[in-house]
Amino acid sequence: MPERAGRRRRPVSTAAAWTLRPGLFAFCAFPLYWMLVSSLKASHELLASPPTFWPHEWELRAYRKLFYETNFWRYFENTVVVAAMTTVIVLVAGVIGAYSLTRYAFRGRTLVARLTLLAYMFPPIIMLVPLFLLARELGLTNSRPGLALTYISFSLPYALWILRAFFQSIPIELEQAALIDGANRAQALAYVVMPLALPGIIATAIFTFIVAWNDFLFALVLIGHDELKTLAIGVNEFFHMAVVDWGLIMAAGVMITIPALIFFVAIQRYLIAGWGAGGVKG
Repeated sequence: MPERAGRRRRPVSTAAAWTLRPGLFAFCAFPLYWMLVSSLKASHELLASPPTFWPHEWELRAYRKLFYETNFWRYFENTVVVAAMTTVIVLVAGVIGAYSLTRYAFRGRTLVARLTLLAYMFPPIIMLVPLFLLARELGLTNSRPGLALTYISFSLPYALWILRAFFQSIPIELEQAALIDGANRAQALAYVVMPLALPGIIATAIFTFIVAWNDFLFALVLIGHDELKTLAIGVNEFFHMAVVDWGLIMAAGVMITIPALIFFVAIQRYLIAGWGAGGVKG
């Protein structure tokens, strides 16, 4: 009897899953669709009541204004540079630090690993004032390296923790075999350990990139010059115009979302593998 009941429940649960998937997809995709459609609507149609889910008139006015009448491309360049700097430094430091925590025996190694997780548990806003004061003393306000360093400060603990979990899952015998064959530590790390830990490295890169790409608060506090503003701060200025152009804001939202969305979709499977393994092994 229990076996029959299980067989009956299985088709029901499968049907429920397939029923919920379209609804979940629509729930997640509709804001993106609405943003894209609104960016292509004529000005008089944007605030029409009732709203139109398919524009009667298509136009690229908002994109022309965004590209030619604002500093959007300067904001875009600043965001890309800061996100790239943050991601590269966090990956390099995270790989070296996690490798040291898993391959070298020293007193307090476990304590150091736990402290990195403890540092990640605190919300970044707690560090806002101390980091601002430190950046001001070092002359790093209104600079892209200074902004990147703030992102590194709360992204690096996560990188150390998840990469440590991946390196622990790699048999040390593989590395020892490479050392016996004549490789040094750096070569063993580059050609043996890192390829096997690639899902974790990519997951860490995605997390770090998205943190730097989407941040608003730290950029708002540390950056004051218009030519150094990131996308989040630059687009926020559009809300303070004499007349708020919602088509312009929607077009900016589309242009901000597309690069991150493409990057995420392209390596989504590595991200899922990275989070899964990082959560199981520790």
